[in-house]
Amino acid sequence: MPLHTDQLGRTIDIQSQPRTIVSLVPSQTELLHDLGLDNEVAGITKFCIHPAHWFRNKTRIGGTKDLRIEKIKALHPDLIIANKEENVREQVELLARDFPVWVSDVNNLDDALQMIGSVGEITGRSEQGRQLASRIRQGFQELGALMPVLRAAYLIWREPYMTVGGDTFIDNMLRAAGFSNIFGNRQRYPEVDVAAIRDSGCELLLLSSEPYPFRQKNIDELQDQLPGVQIILVDGELFSWYGSRLLRSPGYFGLLRTGALSLTNGARPR
Repeated sequence: MPLHTDQLGRTIDIQSQPRTIVSLVPSQTELLHDLGLDNEVAGITKFCIHPAHWFRNKTRIGGTKDLRIEKIKALHPDLIIANKEENVREQVELLARDFPVWVSDVNNLDDALQMIGSVGEITGRSEQGRQLASRIRQGFQELGALMPVLRAAYLIWREPYMTVGGDTFIDNMLRAAGFSNIFGNRQRYPEVDVAAIRDSGCELLLLSSEPYPFRQKNIDELQDQLPGVQIILVDGELFSWYGSRLLRSPGYFGLLRTGALSLTNGARPR
């Protein structure tokens, strides 16, 4: 069988055209759909909500961090697609004893584009993967023509509040959107409090729709504690999903940046 290298540098034996695929990551599940693998994908997680008809009809094999191993084995996959951060290492290694498991490791846009191309290659959709990656790259290149910067924080969780550090994919997307992450000197997903946000010189606070579903009531409670800081709800999928949903991110970031600058009176050079 052909040999392929995943983003952890592992060499995997994968058939040139897998016929039974299990995806352990929502953003990569959507990518498999957009590569035209409707018949090949047999199992997805309970968080793989896109596309909706796959969520309704495909076999669900647990959550990203609590996989139902026996249910996956019953599908007899000839390819499993996982992710270093989103899946539990011990579960991935257990599955790898019996099945080819290709693991992504995505920390920035270049990693995402490489992943898209590689997944296209290992699933027999090389040309579709290359074209998709090219379209995404072009969208971000066009977005980069206008790059004002606002000092921003991005919250992913409440009780305790958690943000994103400079070594995350979300941080890379914040910079692409024209925002300077005030917690970019931290790593991964640190806890923060309102005082840290207030004392940082934050101009814009972004409340994500996932994994914690922030709502208007959360804006209201934070606004009282952060006078002068603009607080808005944002689509977390467009900041954190690193598959084909990235096609939508540049347009969204452009609108978001324009709106944020308008809220802060737009007093920045272009």
